[in-house]
Amino acid sequence: MEYKDYYKTLGVEKTATTEQIKKAYRKLARQHHPDVNPNDPAAEQKFKEVNEANEVLSDAEKRKKYDQLGADWQRYEQQGAGRGPAGGRGGFGGGGGGFDWSQYTQGGGGGSPFGEEGGDFSDFFGSIFGNMGGAGGRSPRPGAGQDYQAELELSLEDAYHGGPRTITVNGKNLRLTVKPGVADGQTIRLRGQGGPGRSGGPDGALLITFRLAPDPRYARTGNDLTQDVPVALYTALLGGEQTVPTLGSPVKIKIKPETQSGTRLRLRGKGFPVYDQAGQFGDLYLRLTIALPQHLTDEEKGLFQQLAALRHAEEA
Repeated sequence: MEYKDYYKTLGVEKTATTEQIKKAYRKLARQHHPDVNPNDPAAEQKFKEVNEANEVLSDAEKRKKYDQLGADWQRYEQQGAGRGPAGGRGGFGGGGGGFDWSQYTQGGGGGSPFGEEGGDFSDFFGSIFGNMGGAGGRSPRPGAGQDYQAELELSLEDAYHGGPRTITVNGKNLRLTVKPGVADGQTIRLRGQGGPGRSGGPDGALLITFRLAPDPRYARTGNDLTQDVPVALYTALLGGEQTVPTLGSPVKIKIKPETQSGTRLRLRGKGFPVYDQAGQFGDLYLRLTIALPQHLTDEEKGLFQQLAALRHAEEA
């Protein structure tokens, strides 16, 4: 088991005052806190190491015992709980007496005087301070409050434009601003809106997951949209212009003569907003479908029959 230099972990000298230790701890705890570094195992491990170092060095008794043992801690552990160095040789604290190891190991009588562990401490910590059980200890170290989770339903149009929304969590109304371009299943984190912290620790976070209702007009793929656009038979045959409504502003498109049903047009930058990137949009794909006329008059039927006869004659 490797010796842990808690002073090095906090970046302070062995002569550091309690205030200097607290200042160094706060700085490192903020820097490596899981809320600041989500899904970062290295930062999470560093956060645990910083907390462990602070647990020892910020407590006068723990710090004294840690300093007394020093890098030779393992030699005394191997000599067996309750014996200490034989005949007082190599003892700590002067006066020639041996160090009473049994008070600070898991097997020692009477338990440890340091309170409950309250966190993910290393084996090295446990080897020196034992299971940290027993009465008369310090209060538990600060811990973050519980994270709350909630869902917010939006229409595709709401997700396109974004804007202010109100959500109720545990009877409390919270107002937030939805950024344009959120995706179905996307989660945002609001710090300090979760459960209260423990022993002065930070409040938890509120995790809000967006749920987007299907829109019959559009199919969304990432930031691209696909939209079916019906085109009149006459316009498809002869060509022309047509105005198409979109989630943004209406767009005027040109229809080439003899356009076939299923033709796709790509409108660059007319799709869905790119989340958290102002002014960036995906593309809009228009799938043209030919709308056949209904309720024809006898005269119209006659004209179509003449057209059919002409086409048959040309193909004969």
